Amino acid sequence: MRLLISLSALLLSTLFVQMGIGSLRPFDAISGQALGFTSVEIGFLASGHFAGFLLGCIFSPYLVRRAGHSRAFAVMAGAAVISIIAHPILPDAMFWTAIRVLSGFSVAGCYTLIESWLQAKISNENRGRLFSAYRIVDMSGQIMANAIIATLTPASYISYNIIGIVMCFAILPLALTQSKEPELPETARYEPFFAYRVSPLAAFGVIVAGLSTATFGSVGPIFAIAVGLDLSQIALFLVVSVIGGMISQVPAGILADRLSRRSVLLVYSIMASALCLAMMLPIMDLRVMGIPLVYVMSFLFGLTTYPIYSICAAHASDFVESDRMISLSASLIFLYASGAIISPLVAGWIIDRFGAPMMFSLISAAHLSLMLYTVYRNFSRPAEARRRYAYIPRTSLFIASILRPRRGNGKARDPSSGNG
Repeated sequence: MRLLISLSALLLSTLFVQMGIGSLRPFDAISGQALGFTSVEIGFLASGHFAGFLLGCIFSPYLVRRAGHSRAFAVMAGAAVISIIAHPILPDAMFWTAIRVLSGFSVAGCYTLIESWLQAKISNENRGRLFSAYRIVDMSGQIMANAIIATLTPASYISYNIIGIVMCFAILPLALTQSKEPELPETARYEPFFAYRVSPLAAFGVIVAGLSTATFGSVGPIFAIAVGLDLSQIALFLVVSVIGGMISQVPAGILADRLSRRSVLLVYSIMASALCLAMMLPIMDLRVMGIPLVYVMSFLFGLTTYPIYSICAAHASDFVESDRMISLSASLIFLYASGAIISPLVAGWIIDRFGAPMMFSLISAAHLSLMLYTVYRNFSRPAEARRRYAYIPRTSLFIASILRPRRGNGKARDPSSGNG
């Protein structure tokens, strides 16, 4: 308990960062619709965020080393606030895309130093308790972020100021903490395709995970508007998907530890692909089935797609030593962000050409491809000894520092062997 109290500043800052930037993603899509942006332009906003996020994961550690944790966090969070409150200055899609690059860069920097600070406080004895608390705060922030938009008016100066104020609150706990700043964990040489050399299946899986969650979280509000939901209903539509994702982590973890990771990944891919096909059918028309069905489908979407990143990360970690986990984490985030950058643009084009429900054809096709590739890899390479499954946030490359033990144990493997 004493440890959690001493880390309360970090956890509070995590909560407000997630609430601030997390609410900006769907709210930008809703506001863009209100301003007459095309679906492709709304896709650009999401792509800009993930492009900035990727750059932030790579370059923010240098800023932290130069300025220190507290000052670097104030800079990053301040830049995020600027990117939020700048929206009403010029309601133009390309301007919003540019400032979303800044917001993505900033939030990656915030998570980089929060997680490096957490890593310094973790020992092998308290790792499970502390990471559980961090996981609860992270997911609670996601739920609260989506709930915030129910109270906002699209494309409103006041609304963006409210989101900016929430983000400002993230600065206060770390600015006032008396906790000693730690050293930044050592950064390994950045190898973006390291995960592919370790496990081609895991690499492809996290790309699909990025494609799925980015499309749904950033462009999904366009679908919700198209089927007739109002603002508060859109917020609930997004919230229930996160709740589904939270609930699914428990059975996914049990299955991934007891069965073959590939088999579990195959089951989730089949369910996700089938669900996305169902969301394209006319039964999603509210005049036919009503609002509850839309919420059920959103819940099931989170249930089937959210664990895929963690399953793939666990599968890839089975093939590397503990001292290469940071390299693996950085590579997985690069691949995840690559899928998240491209998919909103493609989904936006599909929506403009074929209608909002057809955005799920992209996600369904991606999971169908993952399903087929999983079957192929299952027959081409044997599975290996496994680490325990863990829910892994897609936050910064230092998340692996929190998860891995202080000293690795296990036989070294050649990552170029492509075992996965």
